[in-house]
Amino acid sequence: MDYSDFIKRKAITPPLTGLTDVPALSGNLHDFQRDLVSWACRRGRAALFAGTGLGKTFMQLSWANALYEATGERTIIFTPLAVAKQTEREAAQWGIDAAKVAHQQDSNKPIVITNYHKLDHFDLSQFGGVILDESSILKNESGHYRNRLIKECERVPFRLAATATPSPNDYMELGNHSQFCGIMSYTDMLSTFFVHDAAKTQDWRLKGHAESEFWKWMASWSCMFQHPKDLGYDAQGYDLPKLHQHQHIVDAQYKPCMDMGTLFPMQAQSMGERLKARRATIDDRVKKAAELANDSKECHVIWCNLNDESARLAAIIDGAVELSGADSEERKEEKLEQFSAGNIRVLVTKPSLCGAGMNWQHCHNTIFVGLNDSFEQVYQATRRFWRYGQKNEVHAHFIASELEGAVVANIKRKEAQAEHMMMQMVSHTKDLSAANIKGAVRETASYKPQEEVKLPSWI
Repeated sequence: MDYSDFIKRKAITPPLTGLTDVPALSGNLHDFQRDLVSWACRRGRAALFAGTGLGKTFMQLSWANALYEATGERTIIFTPLAVAKQTEREAAQWGIDAAKVAHQQDSNKPIVITNYHKLDHFDLSQFGGVILDESSILKNESGHYRNRLIKECERVPFRLAATATPSPNDYMELGNHSQFCGIMSYTDMLSTFFVHDAAKTQDWRLKGHAESEFWKWMASWSCMFQHPKDLGYDAQGYDLPKLHQHQHIVDAQYKPCMDMGTLFPMQAQSMGERLKARRATIDDRVKKAAELANDSKECHVIWCNLNDESARLAAIIDGAVELSGADSEERKEEKLEQFSAGNIRVLVTKPSLCGAGMNWQHCHNTIFVGLNDSFEQVYQATRRFWRYGQKNEVHAHFIASELEGAVVANIKRKEAQAEHMMMQMVSHTKDLSAANIKGAVRETASYKPQEEVKLPSWI
């Protein structure tokens, strides 16, 4: 390899593996959806970072359907546990041939849908396309599913990732998406565009001179937007109703030296102290949540973090049904279908079980009985209701004890950080993304050396 070849290898050019001619797409797609699906088909490997309620499921199914019509290749869609059945229903609604399966041999449909826990039951080399629904599963760079999905999808030519929350507080997840799509590994992304923060070596920040090129590169293989108007499309029908966030602080019965290890009342600070505070105040928080749910005849979803919270709430709330981790997959799906159909008034569950991917615009009341430090869980759980298609103003109630004030403040801080970063990502990429998906020439970051390297005399 000579020096010219070495330089060529350093060029940042996302691979084009997509369709040259995109088949006719469904007339039911909105203009922005149709253009996005067409762009993703032409790219072959892409990421859709679209806000909740913008039709990511329909776009994913349309992408997979177009792939099958153009190449005859089948696509597998991975979803969170509770979302696979919902995706199958949406496919039937739009006339797309797809089936939810647990094992590869269960169906020869052009599109098969399963959940991430069934990854062992499939040979991904037998598929031409793979879709990751709620692809924030790639968040952890050392996570089990992240590593397996990236490795096993290397053999799949067409790849699509979709999530509403791409790394609200951490650029690392963007690198994981890039690696999944076969664009660039996250380590190469960091070394190319980022430097270690001098004060916190575990944190990374964009190089000052690389910021523009980084966002150009991001826009070449991903599209970030929270509203159709971000990409220059008609925004009619996509204005959200008002979200009301109600904070309830309940009095706590302090037990000196027993629960908190202190003689006088004080807010929890460490993770261990917060967990003790939650366990010590279950009765007070559960009682408040039950009062709110029983005072209304409307539909509610109540989010818990502890099993004791969930069981007690289901016992004292009229018409409540508990969905727990101990339920079988079939039982979970049955409860979710019953709630989605309006046959269950109050669903009590955890954000980790069904806080992502579900479409519950028929409900506009939700209660958080306990908060943890995951902003993403709170965001995703709230967005099950506060999303496009919701006709009513949404009321989200947050119940915490006096001991948990630090948790509430932490969530507020992360929310502000997430909104700031998302606004930055959208503002940097919206013009580039709009040009890309509407068929303009794709911009890529390129390395164009202007001066010849001169070797020192001692070599």
